[in-house]
Amino acid sequence: MILKTMKSESRYKIPGGKLLRVFLEYSEDTKTIQDIRITGDFFVYPEEAIEELESILLYTPIIEEDLKEKISRFIETNDVTLVGLTSEDLVKGIMMCVSYE
Repeated sequence: MILKTMKSESRYKIPGGKLLRVFLEYSEDTKTIQDIRITGDFFVYPEEAIEELESILLYTPIIEEDLKEKISRFIETNDVTLVGLTSEDLVKGIMMCVSYE
């Protein structure tokens, strides 16, 4: 079975002035994340946490509630500090990459 993948990108200006960019490759068939890159002018401590988050988001269904729960749990479990964005901003940036009618 060959999955049809789509590539998309979002740019979200977070209230307060920070920029979040999400580069997303997702399966149009299964509606899951196949690849993701999160960048912007925000800060994440520890620095390697953003790569770890990208890794755990692979194959996650692109469903707002699922993303909120997974991102929030990752931040809490790994004692991650976000400066200039919130977990809700991350979810919004991901959701802006897709539009399911």
